[in-house]
Amino acid sequence: MDGSIRLRTEERKVLLWQVRRGIDPQQRLRAHVLLLLADGWSWNVIAAVLFTSSSTINRWRRRFQTDRLAALQPAASKRRSRLGSFWIALVIRWVTMQTPLHFGFLRSRWTCDTIVVLLREDHGIRVGRETVRRWLHRENLVWRRPRPVLGPKDPQHAAKVRKIKALLRNLPVDEVAVFQDEVDVNTNPKIGAMWMRRGQQAEVVTPGTNTKRYLAGSLNWRTGALIVTKGKQRNADLFLGHLDELRGRLRCYKRIHVICDNAVFHRPDRCRKMREYLKRWRHRVVLHFLPTYAPETNPIERIWWHLHEEITRNHRCPTIDDLLQLIFDWLEARKCYLIETSLYRQPRAA
Repeated sequence: MDGSIRLRTEERKVLLWQVRRGIDPQQRLRAHVLLLLADGWSWNVIAAVLFTSSSTINRWRRRFQTDRLAALQPAASKRRSRLGSFWIALVIRWVTMQTPLHFGFLRSRWTCDTIVVLLREDHGIRVGRETVRRWLHRENLVWRRPRPVLGPKDPQHAAKVRKIKALLRNLPVDEVAVFQDEVDVNTNPKIGAMWMRRGQQAEVVTPGTNTKRYLAGSLNWRTGALIVTKGKQRNADLFLGHLDELRGRLRCYKRIHVICDNAVFHRPDRCRKMREYLKRWRHRVVLHFLPTYAPETNPIERIWWHLHEEITRNHRCPTIDDLLQLIFDWLEARKCYLIETSLYRQPRAA
């Protein structure tokens, strides 16, 4: 009787994954046996290489022929049977839905040791931390960095976005709309991924003392042109200086609609300088405010992302003047920018 088996392509991939990355040694052995059988190795060679017996090889061969990959799933261990699925499900609930602070621990995140202490002291269940680790892996939980997300939401988000969409849709030809925002640049470089030799970590030299400058920018909705003003502080003076530059650079338009975030120095109801400026120039400059906590509603944020990705990450400029020169060279090399958003209707060049 032929003792070999035939594997489908997907079955071979699953078995190879079990051999290379599986955490259960028994499952790895079963997968290894089946792979060697499929490749035509004799039972004697398999038994010698894997330190197993011909009866074990035959048992898993027959089970695979009957149930295919389902035969490899491990039966519940005696330890798990004794504890019951209840305790394992409870641990998963703790890890995914609560924090150690809920149970009186002065910790912000779970560790296997913390779970062991909680099981032992509150429930009388004695297990080791490696057992807890296996439980978590078995339930497809992994240890990795979470993704930060903004918590607060603007209750008027939808209404504000509709208002801006209506402005852009009905914008007269003798008026212009720009998306405005500020960005900071530092001589202390942002660190990003780069190519380096395996086993060696590349170095990015920092200046020791950090010097910071700010750029106020406005992205023309129709043309994609970018107007940038630099300053030493992110405050009302920088914003008002930028508005003056907009009035000069866009003097061919009757009115400039500036769409910006809710920074204090942007709002005339909270900034005296802004109120005084608008009293004089409200016939030319109109402010519109984006939803709070919603950077994705401002297309110029993508320009700043590209600026950091292409220029400021891992930069080697020794002074702030060198860095600013590099930034403005980068800005001037692009006459217009692609507006990367699907939130608003795409503009047509005037």
